[in-house]
Amino acid sequence: MRHTLPIAPQFYVTAPQPCPYLPGQQERKLFTALIGEGAKPLNDSLSKQGFRRSQNVLYRPACSECAACLSARIRVADHRPGRTHRRILRRNANLVREANSPWATEEQYELFRRYLDSRHADGGMADMDIFEFAAMIEETPVRSRVVEYTRTTSAEGGGRGARELVAVCLTDVLDDGLSLVYSFYEPAHNRSLGTYMILDHVELARQVGLPYVYLGYWVEGSPKMDYKARFDALEVYFDGAWRPIDDARDHARRPHPLSVRPITEQVASIQLPDVAPAVKARE
Repeated sequence: MRHTLPIAPQFYVTAPQPCPYLPGQQERKLFTALIGEGAKPLNDSLSKQGFRRSQNVLYRPACSECAACLSARIRVADHRPGRTHRRILRRNANLVREANSPWATEEQYELFRRYLDSRHADGGMADMDIFEFAAMIEETPVRSRVVEYTRTTSAEGGGRGARELVAVCLTDVLDDGLSLVYSFYEPAHNRSLGTYMILDHVELARQVGLPYVYLGYWVEGSPKMDYKARFDALEVYFDGAWRPIDDARDHARRPHPLSVRPITEQVASIQLPDVAPAVKARE
């Protein structure tokens, strides 16, 4: 009889580099690999502790002098769209949602390029080629979906036109919610498509009985992230727990354990999932 024991995940820290959200700050990330049979329970567990997935890596900010990055999620049962969000829902009511397996297409990549060139030409993904894009979409060790939003364009003479892909979201299905890993959309449309995809994911989570929609990091003081604080029933992860965001401005002054505790203490406080050891019988 040979017993195969699960291997505890190893955690690492990146070297400091310029923060993409706050000028003058340095970012540092705590991360671990997401591989093997334990990938799903590890992703589920660490997502509840402020981690995010990027391909086969889970990471969380671990900056030594800043605590502005807070993981954010929406409580689906309590969410009520306000006037602006209801207007966005009406504006995009003609879009069709389709959730597919994580498979990259040339159509997606062309939309992705237009989005980057218009919105994030100086960002870290600006030079991503189609092979790197395919890896971002397809290299997932957990249950993921590519959620596409399309519309039918009008043809001459009033007939049915062509199908147009206008927005895409790579979404992980967690045991307690939907996690928006990365989204992009047609920048030429004045539809508030980024906000719409979040609102639609709230409805999708409601339909399948999942309590949360994870939005990634909200960064107090970053104009790029202001839109996340406008969602109803939003909570952020700090001091080891999820709490209502309340007044977003308070979080700039609130102490955060990631800003003061050594990396060893941060790792020691992470709760790992209980995974029964695999047993392999051998005659």
